[in-house]
Amino acid sequence: MKARVAVLALLVLLAGCAGQYFRDAGGTTAEPSRTLADLPQPEYWTGIVFNGAKIGFSHTRVAPTAGGLYELHSEAVLSFRFLGVEKRVQVRTLDTVDSDARLVRFAYHYVLDETEQDVSGEVRDGRLRYGVSTAKRAPEQKEETLAETLYPAAALDLLPVLDGLAVGKTLRWLVFNGETQAVTLADQRILARETSDLFEGSAFKVQTDMLGLHSTTWIDARGLPLLELGMNGVIVSALEEERVAKSYLTSAAVNKDDALLSWSLIKAPFPLSDPRHAQFMRFALLKPERTSEPLLDSRQRCSRSSRDLICEVDATRTTAEDGNAAAALLPSATVQSRDPIIRNLARAIVGERTSADDKIDAVLRWIDRNIAKEAIDTFSALDVLDARRAECQGHAYLYAALMRALGVPTRVVNGLVYSPEFGGFLYHTWAESLVGGSWRAVDPTFGQVRADATHIALVRGETLAELTPLVEWVGNTRIEVLEAR
Repeated sequence: MKARVAVLALLVLLAGCAGQYFRDAGGTTAEPSRTLADLPQPEYWTGIVFNGAKIGFSHTRVAPTAGGLYELHSEAVLSFRFLGVEKRVQVRTLDTVDSDARLVRFAYHYVLDETEQDVSGEVRDGRLRYGVSTAKRAPEQKEETLAETLYPAAALDLLPVLDGLAVGKTLRWLVFNGETQAVTLADQRILARETSDLFEGSAFKVQTDMLGLHSTTWIDARGLPLLELGMNGVIVSALEEERVAKSYLTSAAVNKDDALLSWSLIKAPFPLSDPRHAQFMRFALLKPERTSEPLLDSRQRCSRSSRDLICEVDATRTTAEDGNAAAALLPSATVQSRDPIIRNLARAIVGERTSADDKIDAVLRWIDRNIAKEAIDTFSALDVLDARRAECQGHAYLYAALMRALGVPTRVVNGLVYSPEFGGFLYHTWAESLVGGSWRAVDPTFGQVRADATHIALVRGETLAELTPLVEWVGNTRIEVLEAR
């Protein structure tokens, strides 16, 4: 998630009335192309507002360094409540680039609650080489051949300025994103030049599309992002003085509202009785227009009605193997199934058990006894083992790692599940394991060898890049349960 700037005065924009606050600046004025040497080196602070609550700040600085290169320094700190627990996210990035913002080397540090991740590397001779270190262990080395020039994601606000700002211009960049550890394309369109009471002077309205996420930023000729809207307007950000930007510390301390929960919870019109034992659920799903369809297979089926999708989930069904078994045995930076610690633990848990059913049962019982269920986020399965506590995603990561280490193909599933505590559907993560030639939904958090029928599967995947389609679902989805038994 890219969040840089926000201001409390813009909360009214969340109601969807943004148009009245911006006026066409008129004319066809364009800015010439430049290099970083031509620009005033900006240092700016921003505040971040999420769903009506101020949750953090960011700080950005561009500075020349040796050899005619430049350093792009960026830091973001977020603090908010989720399910009654204080959450904290910190990101520090350093990109070394040339005068055209082309990536030379980088070092990123991420803190998620109590766990840390480091990503660092360089671009040399047309190749990207970098390492990813989680759980304070030796980095996993990766290498990729580049077909074109690579830029850091942190430079996306600067790139239209360097290329020359002009209304109607379309741009495409090959970008390295440290959060997803992926090389991806970023498309930008300069839609208009506008003025507003929300910022001084005029600015170019730039739409950026990357990894399926969309944001709109108003950038002035100096390269300063005066205002940014992201995640369907739920994130609003704008330039602030340092003192004001950091004031989130005070507001976070006194604001006990669960902003993330209120945004993501899909309330049910009536409570479901005994959802953890539901074997069948039929429901109407109103989804955002731009989202992909929910996952469709033997367990979950949907058909189009006049307005909604009408879907059924049958927890007694499994899904035939679809050619992805081999991929569901591979390790990843999130699910480190070949790490000696994971492999040794997996063997110790199952002992002499040989069937997939027995292995699943043993792993679920071990996780239930040894991993606390707390709203603590982690980067990987090894982080969960270190902390001995995690939320649903962490439980799914550890379960998948142990099952893959035992030779049982297992993949991670993300979607919605009914919560009797909150009277609605919350975003949730579980798994699917290949048993007897078909995929079975398994929920390590609930200890379910067959996940109940209130589990609505939206996407499969364990990397941040694979999870980004969920963003379009959150905050504007409706579910009406028609039948549950």
